[in-house]
Amino acid sequence: MQEFDPESLEKFNGRDGQPAYVAYNGKVFDVTKSPMWKKGLHMNRHFAGRDLSNELAAAPHGPENLDKHPEIGILKHPAVESRGPRFLTDLLERHPFLRRHPHPSIVHFPVALIISTALFFVLYLATDNASFKSTSFNCLWAGIIFTIPAMLSGYFTWWLNYDAKPVTAVKLKIRLSFIMLAVSTAAFWWEFVHPEIEPVLNFETIVCLVLLLALIPIVGAIGWYGATLTLPLEK
Repeated sequence: MQEFDPESLEKFNGRDGQPAYVAYNGKVFDVTKSPMWKKGLHMNRHFAGRDLSNELAAAPHGPENLDKHPEIGILKHPAVESRGPRFLTDLLERHPFLRRHPHPSIVHFPVALIISTALFFVLYLATDNASFKSTSFNCLWAGIIFTIPAMLSGYFTWWLNYDAKPVTAVKLKIRLSFIMLAVSTAAFWWEFVHPEIEPVLNFETIVCLVLLLALIPIVGAIGWYGATLTLPLEK
């Protein structure tokens, strides 16, 4: 039985003539001959050369499908270096989902709220229904509030899992997050000092509309770069 670590396993990705190996719960399987793993890709989602222990938990089938393939080795993960105080290390050992899940979970709130702000404001302009305007304003301040813990959890995840290294996607997310916070705060201030904004294209309304619409591509870019960290683009 061969021994692999995550780095050596990556070489066996089923491309460029390499065999396709996948790992599950410390075992490494050879799926090269499977028609379901052509070019090291399964269902356009799962890639060979990786540990699929977490991904299989969300699959429509169990790990029994891997038993049909030759088991050719074992996967050993390097010892995880303790980071932070002892209580944090103990907490992460008991609840490993805290390493990655808090940020993706929290970040959905500001994304949904900030985008809803612009959409409800457009509905207000189109219908002259004041309830859409108040909903837009409420989504805006709620989105600003949720942006803070989302950014803090992102910094925590970056420090914990990436050693705060200058990863391009992370750097872009940080810059865009500060831009989003600045633009959304400016929009909030503008609406607060101009409560008389009406569904007519005057100066006050246009400024507010431009600020809110600008948030949509900013939020979309943040989500895009975040997705590339979770599901890297296949080159």
